[in-house]
Amino acid sequence: MRRFLLLYATQQGQAKAIAEEIREQAVVRGFSADLHCISESSKYDLKTETAPLVVVVSTTGTGDPPDTARKFVKEIQNQTLPADFFAHLRYGLLGLGDSEYTYFCNGGKIIDKRLQELGARHFYDTGHADDCVGLELVVEPWIAGLWPALREHFRSSRGQEEISGTPPVASPASSRTDLVKSELLHIESQVELLRFDDSGRKDSEVLKQNSVNSNQSNVLIEDFESSLTRSVPPLSQASLNVPALPPEYLQVHLQESLGQEESQASVTSADPIFQVPISKAVQLTTNDAIKTTLLVELDISKTDFSYQPGDAFSVICPNSDSEVQSLLQRLQLEDKRKHYVLLKIKTDTKKKGAALPQHIPARCSLQFIFTWCLEIRAIPKKAFLRALVGYTSDSAEKRRLQELCSKQGAADYSRFVRDACACLLDLLLAFPSCQPPLSLLLEHLPKLQPRPYSCASSSLFHPGKLHFVFNVVEFLSTAPTEVLRKGVCTGWLALLVASVLQPNTYASHEDSRIALAPKISISPRTTNYFHLPNDPSIPIIMVGPGTGIAPFIGFLQHREKLQEQHPDGNFGAVWLFFGCRHKDRDYLFRKELRHFLKHGILTHLKVSFSRDAPVGEEEATAKYVQDNIQLHGQEVVRILLHENGRIYVCGLYRKRCQHLLLVKTPGSFHSDRRQRGSRRLTWQERKQERC
Repeated sequence: MRRFLLLYATQQGQAKAIAEEIREQAVVRGFSADLHCISESSKYDLKTETAPLVVVVSTTGTGDPPDTARKFVKEIQNQTLPADFFAHLRYGLLGLGDSEYTYFCNGGKIIDKRLQELGARHFYDTGHADDCVGLELVVEPWIAGLWPALREHFRSSRGQEEISGTPPVASPASSRTDLVKSELLHIESQVELLRFDDSGRKDSEVLKQNSVNSNQSNVLIEDFESSLTRSVPPLSQASLNVPALPPEYLQVHLQESLGQEESQASVTSADPIFQVPISKAVQLTTNDAIKTTLLVELDISKTDFSYQPGDAFSVICPNSDSEVQSLLQRLQLEDKRKHYVLLKIKTDTKKKGAALPQHIPARCSLQFIFTWCLEIRAIPKKAFLRALVGYTSDSAEKRRLQELCSKQGAADYSRFVRDACACLLDLLLAFPSCQPPLSLLLEHLPKLQPRPYSCASSSLFHPGKLHFVFNVVEFLSTAPTEVLRKGVCTGWLALLVASVLQPNTYASHEDSRIALAPKISISPRTTNYFHLPNDPSIPIIMVGPGTGIAPFIGFLQHREKLQEQHPDGNFGAVWLFFGCRHKDRDYLFRKELRHFLKHGILTHLKVSFSRDAPVGEEEATAKYVQDNIQLHGQEVVRILLHENGRIYVCGLYRKRCQHLLLVKTPGSFHSDRRQRGSRRLTWQERKQERC
C-alpha cells in the first residue's frame, strides 16, 4: 500500500479531526497514512523522509501556529539550515483559519513558506479553509483532490526511478505483486463503497439512489419549503454522494455505581486547575440594556494562581442540567444516569490507531460525562450525520440525514445545521426514529472545552483578586423549532452568581453579601503578546468596544499603581477608544474611566454610542469605534509611526479596526480574540460562539 506521512498541528482539535478523516479515507483509496501530531518529532524525521508529506495546520491567536507546532516552527526557522535542507521533500498543506482575522491561515502560511525556502516542493496545491464561511467548503474538495494528486505523485516517482536507474528495494517480481495487491485492494474498497443496504451499516462513500418511490403519494413537494427535516427538488430527487461510514471503535458497558460523589477534579486538563470562590458579582448594565453584562471577582489569595494585565484564563464549565436531562431522556438512559461508564476498544474495529477518548475519565457516571466532558452543543459534523443514518429506521428520515451529509446537500447542511446552530439534541428531536447507541455519541461528541476570558484587573490594584467581564449570551436556536438558549458558560455563571449579584456599584469594595461564596474551577492562559510595554514612556492606544474593554481596565489599574510608585516617572500618552449602544444603559466602567481620565492615567477617552441620537458634531460623525479612530486618524498615525507607539484591539469590531490600523509599524499591533468568548470547537463550527 502506498504510504504517505500525515502531520497535524492543532489547537482545539479541528486539524486533528480533519487529519483523522484523511487517514480513514486513505485506507479505502488504497493508501496508508502514517499519522502523527507535528509535536511528536520522535515518531517521524523529515530530514530522511522519502514518502510524500501531507500537513494540516490550524491558526491560533492573531495568526500564530498552534502551540503543538511551536517547537517544529522554531526548528525549521533556524537560519543556519541550508537552502536545500528539504529538497527531497514533496508535500501538500491544508491551512485552517478565519478571515475575520487579519492574518488569515497564517499558521499554515508560516510553515508553507519556510518549507519552500528550505527546498521542499508541492506535489499538491496548498488549501486555505475559512471558518468564517465554513471550513468544509474548502476542506472537502481539497481532500477529494488529494487522492489523484497522490496517485500522480507516485506514478511520476516510479517513472523517475526507472529513468535514473535507481535500483528497487525489492525484486521486480515482488514489486509487481505488491503493486497488483495494492491496486486490487483499492478496487475492492471502491466496490465496497458502492454497496449500501437498507440498514445503512456498510462503509459507503458514493450513494446512488432515487428519491421518488413509486408508492409515494402524489403530493406536490414543490409546495413545501425545505427545512431541517424536509428537502425540495432538485435535492429531494437527486442521487447522492455521501461520506464514508466512520468505523465504530468503542465498546461501552454501564455499571451500577456505589453512590460515590464526583467532582470537577475528575475533568481532564493539560493545565493546572485552581478551584476558587466568587467573592463578588456586579451587573454593569441596566435592566433595560439589550445585553446583560456581569463583572465577577474571584478570590485567588489562597492559591498559586498569578497573572499580568492582558493575560487570560479559562473557566471550566458544565453543560446545562436541563439539556443533559433532555438528552438522557431522549436516549432512554435517564434511569442509568448514575451508572459508571466503562470503555474499551472493540476488538474487531476497522479504525486505524483507535484509542480511548482522553477527555472521558475512567469510572465516571453517565451524567457526569454528559455534564462536564462532552460538548453536547457542538454542531454535528457530516461524518456524525452519516453515522446516525445507520440507526434511523424511518426511510424518509434516513434519506434526509443522507442529504444533509451529502455533497449535494451542502447548502442545506449549512443553512439548517451549521448556521442554525443545531446540536445533537436538536437532531434527535427532529428525527425521532434515530436511536443511536451511547458508544456512537462518545465517539463523535468532542471534548467540552474550557471558555477563555480576559483578566479585567491588575494584581497591584486588587491583590489576591481576579476580575473578569462577560455578556450573558442569549440566542435563538431554530432547529427544529425556535428555542431561546443561553451560552454554555455565561448562562451557567449568571445562574451561579444570581443569589449574590449586586447592582452597578463596581467602585464599592464591600463583600458583605458574599456569605456562601460559590466556587468555580479555572486554569491559566498566559500570553506573550498582549501585555503593556516594558517601557512605560511608550504611548499606547487601546480599542475596546463593549466587553472588549475588560483587559484595558486591568491596564489602567496597573498604570495607576505604577504612577503612584514612580511619581517622577516618564509615562507615555494613553488613548482609549470605547463604544457601546446607549450612554445610559451599557456604558461599562463609566465612573472608573472618568477617574482614570481625571487623574491623568488615561490621557484621551473617545466614546461612541451607536444607538443614541448624536449630540454635537463629533458624535454625529463617530457612531462607531472605527469612525472615532478615523476622526482622530492623524494623531493615531503620529503615535504609531513617529512615536513608536503600541496599539491593542479587543472586541467585536476587531477586524474593522485592524483594517483601519494596520500600518507599517513592526511590533506595534496587538489583537486579542478572547474577550467575546469566541472559540472554534470543531472544524465545521462556524457560529458556535456560545460562551
